[in-house]
Amino acid sequence: MEKIILSILGMHCASCAKIIESTLEEKEGVTSISVNYDSKKAFLEFDTQKTNLEELKNEIETSGYKAS
Repeated sequence: MEKIILSILGMHCASCAKIIESTLEEKEGVTSISVNYDSKKAFLEFDTQKTNLEELKNEIETSGYKAS
């Protein structure tokens, strides 16, 4: 398991945070996700045997946001 914090660019409201959470909750290997609109950060815990950081960033970017 790996825990990371990503900065998210492009969020305009709390609904944006929910969109990112919903997208990543469906991703295999993600065990915990919390996106905070105020801090513009995503707090993730995931199984490195099932997914990786690049795949998670790609999922976020597919939703229309930028992750770093």
